[in-house]
Amino acid sequence: GRSALAAGITATEKPLMKVFDDEYLFEVPFYQRPYAWEEEQTSELLDDLLDAMATDKDAPYFLGSVVLVKEDDKPRSQIVDGQQRLTTLTMLISVLRDLPVQAKLSEELQVFVVQKGVSLRGTEDTYRIALREMDRKFFKDHVQTSGGTNGLLELDASILPDSQKKIQANVRILHKKLTEQDAETREALATYISMNCYLVVVATSDVEKAFRIFKVMNDRGLDLSPTDILKAEIIGGTGEAEAYAEKWEGIEIELGRDSFRDLFTHIRMIFRQDKQRGNLQEEFRKYVLNEYRLKDGAPDPAFIDKVLEPYANAYDQTLNAAYGGVGKEKVNANLRYLSWLDNSDWIPPVMALIKSDLSGTQISAFVENIDRLAYGLFILRADINERIRRYAGVLRAIEAGDDLTDHKALDLKDEEKAKIIEIIDGDIYSQTRVCKPLLLRLDSMLADAGAHYDHPIISIEHVLPQRPSDGSQWLDWFPNPDERGEWTHAIANLVLLSRRKNSQASNYEFEQKKGAYFQTGGVAPFALTTEVVSESEWTPAILEQRQEKLLQTIKDRWRLG
Repeated sequence: GRSALAAGITATEKPLMKVFDDEYLFEVPFYQRPYAWEEEQTSELLDDLLDAMATDKDAPYFLGSVVLVKEDDKPRSQIVDGQQRLTTLTMLISVLRDLPVQAKLSEELQVFVVQKGVSLRGTEDTYRIALREMDRKFFKDHVQTSGGTNGLLELDASILPDSQKKIQANVRILHKKLTEQDAETREALATYISMNCYLVVVATSDVEKAFRIFKVMNDRGLDLSPTDILKAEIIGGTGEAEAYAEKWEGIEIELGRDSFRDLFTHIRMIFRQDKQRGNLQEEFRKYVLNEYRLKDGAPDPAFIDKVLEPYANAYDQTLNAAYGGVGKEKVNANLRYLSWLDNSDWIPPVMALIKSDLSGTQISAFVENIDRLAYGLFILRADINERIRRYAGVLRAIEAGDDLTDHKALDLKDEEKAKIIEIIDGDIYSQTRVCKPLLLRLDSMLADAGAHYDHPIISIEHVLPQRPSDGSQWLDWFPNPDERGEWTHAIANLVLLSRRKNSQASNYEFEQKKGAYFQTGGVAPFALTTEVVSESEWTPAILEQRQEKLLQTIKDRWRLG
């Protein structure tokens, strides 16, 4: 339904078929950032839609909200918030249109992408969303034009700017995942998206008001967080409200507001052992608080003593690598290594374990196995659904009281081990999200003393430069450009520095580079770098030896066969 939020502002809940409709012509204004969604976000959106459709094809699915600057009677709609979602949904519809589906359905899907011109009125076809000027034509030719997404897969990504690389990567993942479904599922998905997927469209003709709405919607400090709502419910009606409120607030202050909210997300995962599908407070009530209710059905504030406090303690130890039990040095070293990853899905199993009454020896062995599993999934770029599935298995094993020293839930499959080695043995530098955490983890394996880094800046440097100068010794050692290309981004040729990169120093000759650039006060701060400083030359044969040694170090530590 439609509601007025304030004078001149409306919020309307609409199915997608009414969003990609003649009432709106979306436009990404020049001040917006470029398209930036990662493959993981796009993959997750599609998985969620397929999952929701399989669970109940008639239930509504909410895709969030968009904020527009729009005059009531005119279709032109500047997007203040929601650009990434509307662009990705257009990509999804376009890929569905270009894959084998009934011809009639393909035409109907194209109506979501383009507003047909009427020759009698002298109007031309108009695309329903126009991206920023620099990406507009690219998106029209390769996504919005019928059949465009098939050609986009063939384009050479290296010549594309970042935003267009992302568009291509996301079209590719959508194409791959939808090709794995049969035509019938794709057709059902097209219907589900148009009829059952809803957006809340917030519109105002006043630019300043639009920005204010956007700020309120995105500024966590201005609205009630889910934890504030839960606090009122849990503590509200009790005789000891003051004492419980004090405990609650003490934990919130100790952890900080952001981490406190994350604590609830992690507790929900420990109890639910599945992905969050509704909003946090709903799922928390259903899966956590349901186990802690008084006779009249109200939440039992003892939940704070039995759940919130002990889990907050376990979370604090996990987050700050401050475990205090037997084998703490080893456990905390592994917790620091895990903190270098770009996701926190490994945290709930560790919290559940620290809260359990298992011995320090078991916890130590478990955390070592979690380190291996989490880094394995990270290197494989497993998406959030796969990570949640794996960690849910681990949580079930903890709950069942299984022996966790060598549990199958913590293991990697043989084909995963082989793939991890293949990735590490390839062009690892171009795997931008993986490269630095992996190098730090490898460095700690070489240092083998719970390596602890406090360097405010850590950068990655190529020993053999990416573009060696003519006449340099590098070209004597690597005369063959193909061989040089193969080694440049290999793990054996990469080191860590505790300073920013210096593009001038990158091209120094080997001796000069070792002395002036790789060492600070005569010392290289990383084991990876120290090993290079001890070499007198840097040739393909040395790189080969080093590559083998580093791979073997990783294989041994993570039992990769």
